[in-house]
Amino acid sequence: MPTLTEGNPVSISLRLAHDHYTVLVGEGLLVETASLIARHSGIRGKVAAIVTDSNVGPLYADTVRTSLENAGIRTVLITVPAGEASKSMEQVTEVCREMLRAGLDRKSFLVALGGGVVGDLAGFAASIFQRGIPCVQIPTTIVSQVDSSVGGKTGVNTPEGKNLLGAFHQPQLVLADTETLATLHEREFNEGFAEIIKHAAIRDASLLGLVEDRAAVREHLVTLVARNVAIKAAVVEEDERETTGTRALLNFGHTLGHGIEAAGGYGRFLHGEAISLGLVAATRLSVEKSGLSPAAGERILHALEAYELPTVLADDIPDEAILAAMGRDKKFEAGQIRFVLLKSLGEAYVSDAVSQEDLLRALAALRT
Repeated sequence: MPTLTEGNPVSISLRLAHDHYTVLVGEGLLVETASLIARHSGIRGKVAAIVTDSNVGPLYADTVRTSLENAGIRTVLITVPAGEASKSMEQVTEVCREMLRAGLDRKSFLVALGGGVVGDLAGFAASIFQRGIPCVQIPTTIVSQVDSSVGGKTGVNTPEGKNLLGAFHQPQLVLADTETLATLHEREFNEGFAEIIKHAAIRDASLLGLVEDRAAVREHLVTLVARNVAIKAAVVEEDERETTGTRALLNFGHTLGHGIEAAGGYGRFLHGEAISLGLVAATRLSVEKSGLSPAAGERILHALEAYELPTVLADDIPDEAILAAMGRDKKFEAGQIRFVLLKSLGEAYVSDAVSQEDLLRALAALRT
């Protein structure tokens, strides 16, 4: 089990078969970037690429860059356009080429400063640059702090589907500074709660109580993020590379959610908004097929609605496009879908009993 140490910052330690690293969650961590890297990672490189996007860079890149350069680390700032469209092989190639032109080598390291798109893109670039260099994740959104920055999954999209090209590349350190969440627009803040509600549904029903008290959420962001990191870390420790099926539980709501996100065209939905729709469908299927109580299902639905997340699917996204995108998803094995259902709040399992007819019925219900 991951070790969680209270304090400021809260420290969560992951121990994997061939790796270990720390996730730090707290306030004001960016100004301490260099010292935290020195104390909590094995990185000793003196040249770093800071990969960020056009939204986050103007807000936080100077703080991170100043911290590193004051510690004698030369930095190269690489800024990609904000948005899901940057998760492409073309953008990965450009990031790597900028690193080469700036003189980075195998002893350099990369800092991913941004949300899930930057974390996935930059982490993938780190995994392939000079056959792999260390990466520090500095997530700046709720989605990336509670989910995507932890666990080592990196990758990019193709027109055929989401995250179909990528690699496992564990970070050497994750710095989750909750002060960065204050600059999120309300829509971006809310979308992160799809992942938090997912974690509550599959592993920790008591977490739902904290989420439901929306008035107090912003006062407890460090606790909220740390609890979610601990859930994600525990699952990753049990099944780092999705070989036993435990890590697949994190896909609750993602099977249809990723299909909807791809079929809608990247950019129409924020990631958490598409996952919200997937959570609604998966919850209803859980009530229908695995004995989840209707009251528990309503509780999940109301939690999503409390954060203004979508619960109804528009008619202009055809079923055929969603199913086609799902068919190319990594959650299929030899054409057989692996669909995560709930027996009760906090208890999830992977089912092979969900048919295409079930999915079509769930999509029909989502449209009403």
